[in-house]
Amino acid sequence: MKNILITGCSSGIGYFCAKELQKNGYNVFATCRDLGDVKRLADEGLQAFKLDLRDSDSIREAVLWAVGLCDGKIDVLFNNGAYGQPGAVEDLSRQVLREQYETNVFGTQELTNVILPYMRKNGYGRVVYNSSILGFAALAYRGAYNSSKYAIEGLCDTLRLELKGCGIDVALIEPGPIRSDFRKNALEKFEQNIDIEQSAHKEVYKNTLERLNAEGDTPFTLGCDAVYTVLIKAIESKNPKARYRVTFPTTLFWFLKRILSTKMFDKILGLVT
Repeated sequence: MKNILITGCSSGIGYFCAKELQKNGYNVFATCRDLGDVKRLADEGLQAFKLDLRDSDSIREAVLWAVGLCDGKIDVLFNNGAYGQPGAVEDLSRQVLREQYETNVFGTQELTNVILPYMRKNGYGRVVYNSSILGFAALAYRGAYNSSKYAIEGLCDTLRLELKGCGIDVALIEPGPIRSDFRKNALEKFEQNIDIEQSAHKEVYKNTLERLNAEGDTPFTLGCDAVYTVLIKAIESKNPKARYRVTFPTTLFWFLKRILSTKMFDKILGLVT
């Protein structure tokens, strides 16, 4: 039985993967930042604990809880917890950018750094970061999220080099559109933090609101099971890949970025609103 700690388990990818891993014999430590969600997960039979990636004390408390239940043998960390802050770059205040990075980057890496000594002691570990297609292909009006995922990819690539030979493997999952609460949560952050009426991008924001409020799936959207399929590969493969791409847009954009000039690639990215 492998012990795995997962962040962002209240819904979407984290929730689905936690439930499926438990069904398949993994000892799952499911974490999320809302106590109501923690109780719900516990009621559903998961080992659940509050972990707020914005709070160093919360991170340490969650790790101590998990290692206490498995005698320090954390085999896998799935860094899944994150959210998206929409808005033009020039409309992002320092505080809004800081909040995006506190969760998506600083808290995620701090959690990883707290768990790594346990993995080193055990001589084995897997750290899997859930990145995004936006971790290598930037789309307009998603600058906070784009840059946070670019940062995660840079940290992950560096960590993979630094941990070579110590028994700890590092991998990235890069999903495209996945069925989840991502748009709903992004809409809340957009309305909360962006002054739409005073922005030079006011007219464009009408399309942003329509996109975030839209019912149903965007093209090429897959279910959370698509991420679970590659997560299992990243966990169980003897030699895991550095990157696992999920959905057709991710594979396509990765290929186009490699063969096109920046100007040509920008034209294609500009078609996505």
